[in-house]
Amino acid sequence: MQTSFNPRSFLVTGASGFVGRALTQHLGIQAGTRVVCAARSHIPCAAPNMTFFQCDDALETQDWRAALDGVEVVVHLAARVHVMRDTAASPADEFRRINVQGSINLARQAADAGIRRFIFISSLKVNGEQTLPGRPFQASDAANPQDPYGTSKHEAEQALLAIGRETGMEIVILRPPLIYGPGVRANFERLMRLVQRGVPLPLGAVHNVRSMVALDNFVDLITLSTWHAQAPGKIFLVSDDHDVSIAQLLRMLASGMKKHIWLIPVPPCLLVALARLAGKSMDANRLLDSLQVDISETKRMLNWQPPHAMQDAINKTVTSFTSKQ
Repeated sequence: MQTSFNPRSFLVTGASGFVGRALTQHLGIQAGTRVVCAARSHIPCAAPNMTFFQCDDALETQDWRAALDGVEVVVHLAARVHVMRDTAASPADEFRRINVQGSINLARQAADAGIRRFIFISSLKVNGEQTLPGRPFQASDAANPQDPYGTSKHEAEQALLAIGRETGMEIVILRPPLIYGPGVRANFERLMRLVQRGVPLPLGAVHNVRSMVALDNFVDLITLSTWHAQAPGKIFLVSDDHDVSIAQLLRMLASGMKKHIWLIPVPPCLLVALARLAGKSMDANRLLDSLQVDISETKRMLNWQPPHAMQDAINKTVTSFTSKQ
């Protein structure tokens, strides 16, 4: 029977990233903990119990022995992430080299070092790119990745679970959707800029359903998964448990900024046609499609509830964004 334990020493890869910074700070403020922060570029350690480990681009051959010394739990965030305009000669090969072979290399060394638990941060893209009405993704669904990034995450998941069965190291897999919070970039930041500028947006008639997760909620679940007895060997989906349409999200952003927003009710089919003519079909899909997850199993198995309400998390994100303008 699996039992929970009280880990006090952690290795976090990708510690300089959006999630990595928040997670290492959260783990580092807990009394009696030790956190090894692994990243390619140097990052300052915020506390004496945090140490930096510099890794290189070749994660598939990286020697992790020094970083793993004395560690109980690994949280593997480092990855080649999904990019809109990939310039690699073979994106699939690059994703596989870093996300699959790099993860296998770290997990093998972790098992050899006696690491008890290995948390792998995967992606909802393993499930697919969109959901049908009333059919949210579940962790038990068959994988259906649609691009090299999602495929590489799925392949890494399968390899890590196999290593866990072979070595006894406890593997936990988390698949987040879009993560937002202070410092968020990419599409979420673009939406905030549009709301801030007061630009009329033709999205008032869009009634899709999308799941997202606040950074603080995700960090809370990662932390829980480092010790919970029911976590090993499982795949968990995560969200704020409050799904919204793109129109609702824009109104929540506007509320956080205390701004008026003008949403024009243009039929979605017309938006799709215009996007196709402009060569922006993928961008339109991200705005108009539904992408919903069912986290009932996560809540039940881990006795977890997202601790931060979505509007509160959006307000915190907006405050950080506007303070830097």
